[in-house]
Amino acid sequence: MAAAVQIPKTTRALVVRKAAQATKPVFHDAVVEERPIPQLKTGQILVRVHAAGFNHRDLWIRKGLYPGIGFGHVMGADAAGLVVASADKNDNLVSKRVFFLPMRGWERDPDAPEGPFTVCGGSKMIEFGAFAQYIVVERYQVIQTPDHIDDVHAAAWPLGGVTAWRATIVNGAVKKGDNVLITGIGGGVALIALQICVAQGANVYVTSGGADKIQRAVELGAKGGVSYKANDWPKQLGELMYKDRVGELSAVIDAGGGDIMGKTSPLLKQGGRVVVYGMHTAPKVTMTMREVMKNQRLIGSTMGSHQDLIDATNFLAKHKIVPVVSHVLDGLESADEGFKLLDKGDHFGKIVIRIAPDVPQTFPAKL
Repeated sequence: MAAAVQIPKTTRALVVRKAAQATKPVFHDAVVEERPIPQLKTGQILVRVHAAGFNHRDLWIRKGLYPGIGFGHVMGADAAGLVVASADKNDNLVSKRVFFLPMRGWERDPDAPEGPFTVCGGSKMIEFGAFAQYIVVERYQVIQTPDHIDDVHAAAWPLGGVTAWRATIVNGAVKKGDNVLITGIGGGVALIALQICVAQGANVYVTSGGADKIQRAVELGAKGGVSYKANDWPKQLGELMYKDRVGELSAVIDAGGGDIMGKTSPLLKQGGRVVVYGMHTAPKVTMTMREVMKNQRLIGSTMGSHQDLIDATNFLAKHKIVPVVSHVLDGLESADEGFKLLDKGDHFGKIVIRIAPDVPQTFPAKL
């Protein structure tokens, strides 16, 4: 073990439990429990978690809408903190800030996972979860946090970052000068996609249900946007792009599904790409021969690989991107408030729990 570090014996964690009382619709329990911290094995480190970020999948788990729910497992996929101990006494990661890899089963294959793929937190396939004070994890399952962001913003990065990177850069092939539409701005992935595309030098347009979110997206670098609540929003977008003299769309980055191809095809160049990473609107995406004849491509995009997240983090550091955080809550006991904010859907950016608010960036010698 690393010297001069007193390892605690237990940790508090937020655990998903099957609903104690049957309700319609289903809403499973999220309970703060005390759990033993296992002895470190070869290749493992102990991380003190400073902040953990919510994702919509956390809410879907409680609503019973996510496959393979692991009752009794710790919730959460995103967290950041400090390495406080290692099984290797000479480990140079000790005292370094890190964030956790939010998935397992996809290392570096450019097309798809090499084997069974799962997202961490509340999953039957893996016991790891991010909503805890301390976490034992294999050292290769963390990435060092860039110096320009604190742990609260680092906790808003991993799952959204790798998903946005894969959708925009890997599958969307967004490059400098491209015209890009990002739908549903305000969610964590969409906002990071916006930040990545702006840093890449693209002209970005957005859709949202609220004018305030569109204005905030403009402040982050978007050229403009339209409300998806308007039936003629594609026409409005076309008029906006014509006014800006930017030409046709190169890529659409979409979280909704449904008829996104039909709505954007007239604005999309020949050979343009529609990348769908979610299905908030509908689980089916319609594609017709109109799009085929224009060589337009519909690409499914789900999260990304370990290598994708490394590449995305290097880009984040190079361009000094700071993930957008909407709300910061204090303590695991505030988790219910986080779930309510997620369900309400008015947030702009990530909702983060600060688990260790009293911990400075430079960790003390002894816990």
